[in-house]
Amino acid sequence: MVTTQAISVQAVSKIYPGGVHALADVSLEVRQGEWIAIMGPSGSGKTTLLSILNGLDKPTSGQIHVLGTDTHGFGPDDWAVFRRENIGLVFQQFHLIPYLTAVENVMLAQYYHSMPVREQALAALERVQLAGRAHHLPSQLSGGEQQRVCIARALINDPKVVLADEPTGNLDEENEARVLDVFRSLHAEGKTLVVVTHDPEIGCAGERIVALSHGKVSKDTRTAEGERLLSARAVTGEVREHLR
Repeated sequence: MVTTQAISVQAVSKIYPGGVHALADVSLEVRQGEWIAIMGPSGSGKTTLLSILNGLDKPTSGQIHVLGTDTHGFGPDDWAVFRRENIGLVFQQFHLIPYLTAVENVMLAQYYHSMPVREQALAALERVQLAGRAHHLPSQLSGGEQQRVCIARALINDPKVVLADEPTGNLDEENEARVLDVFRSLHAEGKTLVVVTHDPEIGCAGERIVALSHGKVSKDTRTAEGERLLSARAVTGEVREHLR
């Protein structure tokens, strides 16, 4: 069955031991190729929701469909295969192997998908403007450069969905702008982006801002960029209809 929804979250709750409700009956739809920002104060459930979407955590109740696949019965191995084939993950903490170079860190992600190809890893680094730092260790890279290595690693297997948790949280203004440019490029290519952020600039760069408060969706609004894209799609649809 063909679906236009990349992600469908239906009545998802997450209750941790001790009765802590991290998420309470959250429902959310993300269309294929859409860029949404998940925003809200610390403790609102943003990272928990992202962890459930990528299979690193499990909901207490509710349903999650990703790219039309019901993930309810997924175990760790199922999620590992599904992530490898479909999802790119970008974390606030870089999780780079300290004794591997930038290109080797990118190749490591490819290793779990297929045979690692150095040329493809170098091309991924070039995409994030780090070709000249490919053979440096993480300790020889700035925080912004390490984050861009993480993005290259997330993109090496050409994922359909990119999930990012505070990708600019530790970056200065210049490196934040570079990361934002990469996300804009991915969005233009039709990738689905879900970005957890505290940064209003990052939030407004996407099409929608979904605000969480106390584990619930408190607001779901279309940004100015989202309105512009919605109008552009409507015009494109009218032109196509006219040409039939």
